[in-house]
Amino acid sequence: MFGADFIQRAILAAPAILFALTVHEFCHAWTALRFGDTTARDMGRLTLNPLAHLDLFGTLMMFISQFRFGWAKPVPVNPMNLRGNPRVADFWISAAGPLSNLALAFLFGMIFRIVGGMSIQLPQGVYMFLFLSVMINVSLAFFNVLPLYPLDGSHILRNLLPPEYEPTLNKIERFSPIILIALIVVGGFWKILGPFISVFVYIFSGIRI
Repeated sequence: MFGADFIQRAILAAPAILFALTVHEFCHAWTALRFGDTTARDMGRLTLNPLAHLDLFGTLMMFISQFRFGWAKPVPVNPMNLRGNPRVADFWISAAGPLSNLALAFLFGMIFRIVGGMSIQLPQGVYMFLFLSVMINVSLAFFNVLPLYPLDGSHILRNLLPPEYEPTLNKIERFSPIILIALIVVGGFWKILGPFISVFVYIFSGIRI
C-alpha cells in the first residue's frame, strides 16, 4: 500500500484533493454569507485554510483509497438566517460547491493546455498535477450533484421540485446514505458518472481518459 505509487499519489493527488475540497466548502460558506447566514463565518469556515475544513474520517478515507476518494466537513447553514426565498438561497448555497469545482477544473485545464503548448519542457510531475486537478475537480463536482442525501445534489433536487414532493423526498433521504455507501463500495459511482466525467475532462484538458 505504501509503495512508490502511493508516495507519488500522496505528493501529487493529495494537494489537489485538499485544494478542491477547501474551495468547495469555502464557496458554500461564502454563498451562505451572501444570503445572510453568518454561521459558517462565525465558526471559522469562511477560509481557504484546509485545516478548517478537514474531516477526520474523510481524511483517513483519502489514505485508505490511495487518494481516489475523500470528503471534508459540511459547512453549517442556519435556514432561519437566510434572506429572501429560503428555497432559492438553499439552491445556490448547495450549487456553489459543485460549480466551484467545475470552475477550478476549467482553470487547471486552461493552465494544462498552456503549459503543454510551451516550448520549455517542465517536469512530468507538473503536467500530472495539473491533469489530476482537472480530473479530481470534475469528479468531485459530479459526485456531489448526485441526488442522494447528504450530498449537495439532494438539496438542489429538493429546491427544484415543487414543495408537495417534500414528504416523498424525506422518505427517500432515510435510505440515501445506504445507497451512497453501496455505490462507493461497488464502484457504481464510476459506472454511472464515468462517461460524463470523461467528456468534461476532455473538454477542459484535451486528454481522453
